[in-house]
Amino acid sequence: MIEKRDLQRTIGQRIREIRIKKNISQQDMAAFCNFEKANYCRIESGRTNPTLYTLYVIAKNLQIPLCELVADI
Repeated sequence: MIEKRDLQRTIGQRIREIRIKKNISQQDMAAFCNFEKANYCRIESGRTNPTLYTLYVIAKNLQIPLCELVADI
């Protein structure tokens, strides 16, 4: 079974990788999602446990299905 911290880091890393592939800065991504940049950075670094709705907002702004953030974990 995966630990909570490991899951948070894995999802954060996946978000970061997709964002970078799409050439979006953290600042822009935070603005698109209407999040504070510091809060968005905590999500990408795995230091917080985002809600399902938060992940939905991120996926929507990355233009990917929500399931892509958690696929194969």
